[in-house]
Amino acid sequence: MTDPTKKLLANDLPGYQPAAGGIAARARAQAMPAYLSGLNPEQSEAVQTLDGPVLVLAGAGTGKTRVLTSRIAHILSSGRARPGEILSVTFTNKAAREMKLRLGQMLGQAVEGMPWLGTFHSIGGRILRYHAELVQLTSNFTVLDTDDQIRLLKQLLAADNIDDKRWPARMLAGLIDGWKNRGLTPQQVPAGEAAVFGNGRGGKLYAAYQERLKVLNAADFGDLLLENIRLFREHPDVLRQYQHRFKYILVDEYQDTNVAQYLWLRLLAQAPSSTSPRLRGEVGLRSNPGEGAPQQIADSQAAETPPHLTPLPAGGEREQSAPGAISATPTTRNICCVGDDDQSIYGWRGAEVDNILRFDHDFPGAKIIRLERNYRSTGHILAAASHLIAHNEGRLGKTLRTEDVDGEKVTVTGSWDSEEEARAIGEEIEQLQRDGAKLNDIAILVRASFQMREFEDRFVTLGLPYRVIGGPRFYERAEIRDALAYLRVINSPADDLAFERIVNVPKRGLGDATVQLLHDHARKRKISLSDAARAVVDTDELKPKARGSLRELMMSFDRWRVQRDVKTHTELAEIVLDESGYTEMWQKDRSADAAGRLENLKELVRSMEEFENLQGFLEHISLVMDREGGADEDAVSVMTLHSAKGLEFDNVFLPGWEEGLFPHQRALDEQGRAGLEEERRLAHVGITRARKRAKLYFASNRRIHGTWNTTLPSRFLDELPADHVEITESKGGSGWGGAGGYGSSRFDTMESFGSSYTTPGWQRAQAQRARNNRGSGGNGFGEEQAPFASSRGEVDHFAKKRAPLTIEGELVAKSTGTNSDFALKDRVFHQKFGYGDVVRVDGNKLTIAFDKAGEKKVVDSFVERV
Repeated sequence: MTDPTKKLLANDLPGYQPAAGGIAARARAQAMPAYLSGLNPEQSEAVQTLDGPVLVLAGAGTGKTRVLTSRIAHILSSGRARPGEILSVTFTNKAAREMKLRLGQMLGQAVEGMPWLGTFHSIGGRILRYHAELVQLTSNFTVLDTDDQIRLLKQLLAADNIDDKRWPARMLAGLIDGWKNRGLTPQQVPAGEAAVFGNGRGGKLYAAYQERLKVLNAADFGDLLLENIRLFREHPDVLRQYQHRFKYILVDEYQDTNVAQYLWLRLLAQAPSSTSPRLRGEVGLRSNPGEGAPQQIADSQAAETPPHLTPLPAGGEREQSAPGAISATPTTRNICCVGDDDQSIYGWRGAEVDNILRFDHDFPGAKIIRLERNYRSTGHILAAASHLIAHNEGRLGKTLRTEDVDGEKVTVTGSWDSEEEARAIGEEIEQLQRDGAKLNDIAILVRASFQMREFEDRFVTLGLPYRVIGGPRFYERAEIRDALAYLRVINSPADDLAFERIVNVPKRGLGDATVQLLHDHARKRKISLSDAARAVVDTDELKPKARGSLRELMMSFDRWRVQRDVKTHTELAEIVLDESGYTEMWQKDRSADAAGRLENLKELVRSMEEFENLQGFLEHISLVMDREGGADEDAVSVMTLHSAKGLEFDNVFLPGWEEGLFPHQRALDEQGRAGLEEERRLAHVGITRARKRAKLYFASNRRIHGTWNTTLPSRFLDELPADHVEITESKGGSGWGGAGGYGSSRFDTMESFGSSYTTPGWQRAQAQRARNNRGSGGNGFGEEQAPFASSRGEVDHFAKKRAPLTIEGELVAKSTGTNSDFALKDRVFHQKFGYGDVVRVDGNKLTIAFDKAGEKKVVDSFVERV
């Protein structure tokens, strides 16, 4: 028994923690703010660790956005800072709006007074307007868009007698943008880099451009941060003002920051100099006279009413001290960066993954918190993605895990060529749709935009609604529309809309005044613009230079129309793009998307091979482009892998996993191992977009840069874990099959077994087999059966010989010369259009009056007699 006379010493008392499930623990949980409930331990730690630098490594689907917004809510509700004392930086305005909305929901009230929540450039622009005079601007300066920027650079090139055709203004704009993204002023650009433009005059032109911007009281997009950096470096008193103002700094998507954004953050995140006294309790610091900051900065700060759940304490940080008292200067700053080094995929536009990799070096003593519990994907998908990205050396390291079921394994499917790849994916999507899946939950993620064309055509054939995310549809892209406009004018000289589109593309000195003159002349004489142009070039109504350019253009169209009768339509397209100067225009363009536009033009020419002539191709395009879907339509999403970041779908198809395409050869050639690791991160991003199913595809043959290539499967496929991957057979109908001209289909020797398997591919294969059995042993298209092609030349030969069905929009196709088994007035059923009666037979092409869809032309293999 303890002696009651013996006093217990303080260090004899045992430590106390509320027992799990006890009264104290349950009461404590009830008192916890709502925004903290439901967080897992790692998320909770990231939210409540408020002191010092913190790096939150948030893997895909781990609740990054919730952590970031909960952290802000926690700072506000705990009274650590007022809304105007928090700097929260995002990459997009959409992300900033979403964050404000979530904060309002968490705190149960509208989030007001958070002026420093926005994008890097919006916040940088705001600071710049407050202190514009210090960087030789006024507060109402103009931010130039890309067109204005290029027009200004053209003026500088002309003033310096530099040939704009040899040294395009757009190329110089790209160089200047790159220098600004790296935080380089004209004086800081390395001499070797400055020499790459204008025979060594790149640096001089950059300086002249910056001087001209000051004269115009203007800034471009890059200046919004570059001039901020200069402001902070040349005026440390201004920098100290913002260092004192921002008690907490939060950054989203830190792995995507470029050098300029990194330097801007580092300056703001430094501890304020001890030479800058600050009175305790001082809420807003006014700029000194002449600093250019409006008085309302301090006024708005002082008037803030923070949305605290509990009031700010009367003492502590804000307690007034004796005049002249100096607050202790913090040794570390409260900066929290959220990002994922495994999702850094924007190196091509200046992002530096090293920024996140060296965070603990830049901020000594930083706490690194890993969010590894994934709430999006199944076990097999996460295991495959984690095993793949583990092959990267430049990463901090984490392993995604889930408490969800393992689900379906990641599938890998090989196909003969890109056409079969598109067919196979189309078949799988149709099957998913029959199984009850919504098209909105299905996505196709491609490495390069030219891959989209194959899928867009296939979806039009199948009648599957689709949308292109992050850009226009393939045939709606500017370069494709331009090329099609040339072909339309060749095919139909009276096509005024097409003629007007390309009369001055590339630039020929035929501006708006010339086009207006042609319009006036055409209206008066009631003729087409082409005819008006022919009449005008023989008069003196145009200036000699414009008249000469127009005459040369009309002579080119005459020459191309003659060649149309002696050349194939694909050869004609290549000739037109070359002789018109259109290809050269994009070759000289040094913008980031120029290479992709050239690839799209080559894909356009390749797509023409499937058609008998130019007229048939243009008719097909008109039907494809006529398809419009509403914004709320249930549709398959098609996009590049770069556009997919931040999105998620139940079913994700990833085609084109081949060496040279993915990883992309250009990335390997230009960046070596760094390029390979970024491509692997892109693959990781692609796989982790999937919630339930991730399906990878590769083709053994693909048309790249205008030529057929035998391709190797991507090295990334061998880096996937075998236990979590299943190899499957293509469902697109083998490209070597009887219908393709390369041998018999795997369906040809299969007998019916009473199955209810009714996919379109199965139905077409059975109908094809029946016709082949009744025929002379040909392939069903009136051709002799061709042996397997073993060389690239033979592949080209047979690709033309087999003449795949030309589907024009709503399942309209050309006749292939085969007699149909159907007769007039036959009652038939079509899977898309329903029941109807045959009203015309042309070879294997039927014109059918459908009960609901009206009159359509279809290939007989797509209907069955009833």
